Amino acid sequence: MHEQNFPKKKIAVRLLSWVMITALLVGAILGLTQVGLDALRAQDEFDADANQLLQVVKQPATQAVYSIDPELAEQVIEGLFKRTSIRYAAITHPDATVLAERNRPLTESSSRWLSDPLFQRERKYSIRLLKNDPDPVYYGDLVITIDTALGTGHFIERSGIVLLSGLIRAAILGAIIFFVCHFLLTRPIMMLINSIAQVDPSNPGEKQLRIPRGHKSDEIGTWVTTTNTLFSEISENQQKRRAAEARVLKLSQYDPLTGLPNRLMFTNHLENALEDARRLKQKVAVFCCGIDDFKSINEQHTYSTGDQLLQMYAERLTSSLDTPLIASRLGGDQFAMLIYNVGSAFKAAELVDGLIKGLNKGFVLNECEEVRLHTTIGITIFPDDGEKPDKLLQKAEHTMTLAKTVSRNQYQFYVASVDSEMRKRKQLGRDLANAIEGNELYLVYQPQIDYQNNLITGVEALLRWTHPEQGNIPPDLFIPIAEGEGSIIQIGEWVIHQVCAQIASWRAQGNELNVSINLSANQLKQPDIEVTIQQALEKHNIPPSTIEIEVTETGFMENMEQATEKLDMLKELGITISVDDFGTGYSSLSYLKRLPIDKIKIDKQFVRDLFVDDDDTIIVNAIIQLGKTLRLKVIAEGVETLEQETYLRKNGCEMGQGYFYSKPVLPSEVIKYIKSFNRE
Repeated sequence: MHEQNFPKKKIAVRLLSWVMITALLVGAILGLTQVGLDALRAQDEFDADANQLLQVVKQPATQAVYSIDPELAEQVIEGLFKRTSIRYAAITHPDATVLAERNRPLTESSSRWLSDPLFQRERKYSIRLLKNDPDPVYYGDLVITIDTALGTGHFIERSGIVLLSGLIRAAILGAIIFFVCHFLLTRPIMMLINSIAQVDPSNPGEKQLRIPRGHKSDEIGTWVTTTNTLFSEISENQQKRRAAEARVLKLSQYDPLTGLPNRLMFTNHLENALEDARRLKQKVAVFCCGIDDFKSINEQHTYSTGDQLLQMYAERLTSSLDTPLIASRLGGDQFAMLIYNVGSAFKAAELVDGLIKGLNKGFVLNECEEVRLHTTIGITIFPDDGEKPDKLLQKAEHTMTLAKTVSRNQYQFYVASVDSEMRKRKQLGRDLANAIEGNELYLVYQPQIDYQNNLITGVEALLRWTHPEQGNIPPDLFIPIAEGEGSIIQIGEWVIHQVCAQIASWRAQGNELNVSINLSANQLKQPDIEVTIQQALEKHNIPPSTIEIEVTETGFMENMEQATEKLDMLKELGITISVDDFGTGYSSLSYLKRLPIDKIKIDKQFVRDLFVDDDDTIIVNAIIQLGKTLRLKVIAEGVETLEQETYLRKNGCEMGQGYFYSKPVLPSEVIKYIKSFNRE
């Protein structure tokens, strides 16, 4: 809707002004015309009245001048002056000798400004005095002068009434004309203005103008109908124009065959993604996907079939990964993908491995024929391989082209060292799946010291892997691989049974020892993990109290309800629950209250920097005090010096574990070390 902008001078006001001015002007003209006509009639009345008066006194005046009787003449004059309008009267002889005369001054009147111009200040009349004896003989003249001011009072009053009534009638008529015009013209126009003000300029045909009541069949109704038709046509043309612009835009930014963004659009998306990643300090991956030997597909089938395969390939490309991405067709059989927030090159390798598996599945044509396409993918990572979108895409294309010259249906990173590392880790993942059967995995145990009685009361089971070709693989490397590949479930079950078997062996030798087992987040998500542990306890006939399960904060924070349920079941079995690496995750009091926890373990990074970083010292003290408050045991891992042990003991930490006491040792050395330590 556009803003209403009404004119400062409304047509209704202008119409009223002009109608009233015109009506009053016409009324004034007509009134003045009437006054003028009345003035002419008044003049005639003056003349007729004066002549009649002269006729009345003509006979005595003639007798007086005939008889030369001044006294009679004076009587005639006196009779005339009884009329107040007579200002001068005289009877004269033919030689202008005055027989009798009389005059009086003009009467002062406020209406003379009007009466004098109309009737003159005074009007003079005369009559010849004749005597028919037997022939007419001229004896003199009777002259009178009339003061017009005294005879026009009624005329002035009547003229004022005429003029005023004319103006009033004109005003009434003007008002009637105005209201008629207002209701028939200006009021409908204002209604139309208000209706037009509600029209959306971007879509004028959406709302129709309403025809004012009573104007459906007249010019206004015709105008409204025509305008609505015009608005509808404008709206239709606008929609057609927008649709055409959208088609042009789509053709310029999207591939017409697959509907994916073209190279230009993909570069724009990539540029925006890099800006966000730079600000959020995230990594972005660019995959350049090339279909292997697509030319032979077109030769074996028709080009129409090739286009159909490209469309199906594009659809699968956008749906194969459950992660935010943008896919594009660069041209021909080459596609590109933008993967947001990949985290690391290893994560990108996991994604591209799943992508290749999805793309290698057959494409069914015409519900009967299956065609398999193989893909080679080049990978670049922002900001490791570059910071400009065009360079990242170019490097990914070059990497894909280079990879095709070596082998097909594979992926390759731009940086050779990264690519080699990713392939090494993927190979380790495949090797790890067979490590149990190859007897490559084994457990070592690190003692845990009880500071209250200075005895070793338990050990932590730690997993180790000796690769047949590469030797010992660090746990920090192979455990994340196992979690990513899913083999951690099988390995975790193996660890549980190995620990239970070892506890049974020690107990058979007369050694009571508790063992801590690390439970990964993936294991905690298993629907039957508590059954697995219970079966292992029953199989090896050991009490649940000899087992302690260690879980990390991130392991149970992903699904608090499920984790609480699982840990409650383990707690009911009699198993001790502890939180590993406490302080590195959420460290929330709420979950400490909800979960059945017996012990919290201070992470080794805080113990290591105990006298280096004041913040770490404060954190260690806070964890110890928190444990006391919640009646939880506190154990510190990573104790390596006497100073660290002394500080922990002094501040109330109950247990310790670390190289200061012993490195992780084989099961055969555990009992020997415990006995020698306890004797000391």
